[in-house]
Amino acid sequence: MDKTQNNKAWFLVLPVLVLVAFSAVLPLMTVVNYAFNDTFGNNRFFWAGLEWFEQMVTSSRMHDALGRQILFSAIILAIEVPLGIFIALNMPKRGFWASFCLVVMALPLLIPFNVVGTIWQIFGRVDIGLLGRVLNDLGIAYNYTNNPFDAWATVIVMDVWHWTSLVALLCYAGLNSIPQAYYQAARIDQASRWAVFRYIELPKMKGVLLIAVLLRFMDSFMIYTEPFVVTGGGPGNSTTFLSIDLVKMAIGQFDLGPAAAFSLMYFLVILLVSWVFYTVMTNLDREEQK
Repeated sequence: MDKTQNNKAWFLVLPVLVLVAFSAVLPLMTVVNYAFNDTFGNNRFFWAGLEWFEQMVTSSRMHDALGRQILFSAIILAIEVPLGIFIALNMPKRGFWASFCLVVMALPLLIPFNVVGTIWQIFGRVDIGLLGRVLNDLGIAYNYTNNPFDAWATVIVMDVWHWTSLVALLCYAGLNSIPQAYYQAARIDQASRWAVFRYIELPKMKGVLLIAVLLRFMDSFMIYTEPFVVTGGGPGNSTTFLSIDLVKMAIGQFDLGPAAAFSLMYFLVILLVSWVFYTVMTNLDREEQK
C-alpha cells in the first residue's frame, strides 16, 4: 500500500528561502550585473562582456594579493592545526579542570573580530603597547607600522591567538569520542605514547581535523577585519590580502566592474576548495563505514 506524502511541511522552509534570497541571492545577482557591465553613473550600464575578468586574471595586483593570501593561509594552517592537536592532547579529560580549560579555550572565540584587531593594535604599539614596549626594551627593533616582517608576525600571532582554540576544541571532542577499549588494548600491548597517537588517536580524529582545516582555511582566506584594523593592509601593501584589496578597489577607487569580477572569482575559489574538502570528508566517512 502506497503511503501518501504530505508536502505542506515545505512551507515551513519558505521563510528561510525568502531570507536567503534577500540576503544572499539578490546581492549576488547585483554583483554579477556589475561584473559584466560598465557604468558611468546615473544607473546607466553598458555591456562589457568578459573585459573585467580578463583584466583581473592578468592583473599583477591581484596576483600579488593572491600570493600573500595563500602564504598567510598556509602559515596559519601549519601553526594552528599541530598546536591545536597538542593542546587537545594535554587538556584534562574530566573533572573541574576539564571544564575550566574548556571555558578558557572558548574565550578568544567570543571576542568580535574588530575588538581582536583593536586589542592587538594597542598591544603591539611601541609607545603604549605592552608587547611593543617590552620588545623594544629588550633591544628588539619591533614596529609593525614600518616593518613588513613585524606586521606579518603580528597578524599571524594575532590569528593564532584568536583561532587555535577552535582547532583545539574540535580535536578535544574527537579525542573524547574514542572508546576506552582502544586505550586498554594499547596498554595491554604496551604501546608507546607515539604509537597510541599514531594508530588510535590520529585516525579517529581525521573527520574533525578535516572540519577544522576546512573552517580555518575558509576563515583565513576571507580574513579582513583583524589585519585591516591592525595594519590597514600596510606597511605599503605587505599585508594587503585579497579581501582588503577588494574593498580598496570597490570602495576606495570605486572601480565597481573590476571589483565585481574580482569578488566573483574570489567566491568561486573558496567554493571550489570547500567542495574539495567536502568530497574528501564524504569519502573518508564512506571508508570508515565499510
